[in-house]
Parts: sequence; C-alpha cells; structure tokens
Amino acid sequence: MTGPIDGVVAIHNAFRNDMAAIDGAALDAARGKPGLDATIERFRFMNEVLEWHAQGEDTVILPLLESVAPDVYESYERDHRALDAAFDALNAAVSRRDPLETARATKAFKFHLDLHLDKEDEHMYRLIRERVALADQGRAVGMMGAEVPPERFPEVVAWMFPLMGTEDRVNMTLGWQMGMPPEAFANAARLIEQTVGDGWADISARIPPLVAAH
Repeated sequence: MTGPIDGVVAIHNAFRNDMAAIDGAALDAARGKPGLDATIERFRFMNEVLEWHAQGEDTVILPLLESVAPDVYESYERDHRALDAAFDALNAAVSRRDPLETARATKAFKFHLDLHLDKEDEHMYRLIRERVALADQGRAVGMMGAEVPPERFPEVVAWMFPLMGTEDRVNMTLGWQMGMPPEAFANAARLIEQTVGDGWADISARIPPLVAAH
C-alpha cells in the first residue's frame, strides 16, 4: 500500500538523480567540456530545495520521530550540517573558478548526500512508516511541503517531476494529496500536469479522484 512516506522517498530519488547528472557534468567540465556555469547554477537550485527539505525534517520529522524512537534523529541532524559544510567547500571551489576542484567537491557532496538519503530511507523513514499512524504521516508530509516559499513552489514542481519515473510521480502526488489542504493540492495537481505533459495520463490513471477533480 502506498503511503505518505513513499512521497518522501520519491523526492529523495529526485535528489539522487539530479546530483548524479550534476556530478557527471562537473567531471565533463574538469575534462574541458563547456558548461560549468550552468552546472553550478543547477546545483545551487537543487541545494535550495534540499535546504527546504532538511528544514522540514528538522521542524516536522524530528518531533514525530522522537515520539516513537527517542534520540534517533540526532545523527541525521548532524548529516544535515555535514552537507552544509560540503556545500560551502563546493562554493569555495567555484569562487576560485577551478573546474578540477569543483569536480572533486561535487563528488564529495554526492557521496555524503547518497549516504545520508540511504540512511534515511532504510532506517529513519522505516521507523516512521512502521510506528506512526498513517494520518499523522500524511500531515507531516504536508507540513514539510509548506517549508517551500509559496512563490517558489512552481519552480520546485518543475524541477522535481522531470527527475522522477512514473512510480515516484504517483507516490509524490499521493503523498501531497494525503497531506495538503484540498485547495493547495488542486494547485499542486495543476502544476504537475503542466510539468509532465503527456505523462499526466499515467498519474491520473493511478489516482482516479484526480480525473473527477480536474
């Protein structure tokens, strides 16, 4: 059964996919291929989304996890601070306009991010899935989404959904449907349809209420 936490795993997969592409582009730039500036700007936007996501976890998931598994979240919060440090190292490399150092810093960030997301998926969110009521999971996912500034939400949808396969798109949409107020979800659904184009049919076929509401 798909639950709200599957939507969190879906955005984690979007982070993984984008970071893999960014890492590859940074390596290409270190080998002399043009396009480093565009790669860095892409990374900076992804990191903005990652910061909103981490803030949602610190604000919403921390107390939820503490209620069912005390003292577990501390190591994940430390991971967030380590990712902040890795981003600072990448910014320093970029400021020196050094493609090789940028590629090395990008690889380091990817390593830390992949490790952190794997830990969350396999441990932290498994505990929440197993020990927290479904309704509370849904509310938590909706509250995490609210960390994104409303005026930036269309950018996040436009970034995220092209990085997802159909299964993750469905899970993310279902997660938002379970956790968002109806009006907010209706707006999110419109943005998703605009972003995925013909892919909307695959999502709406798996979520019949979308067809009726659209």
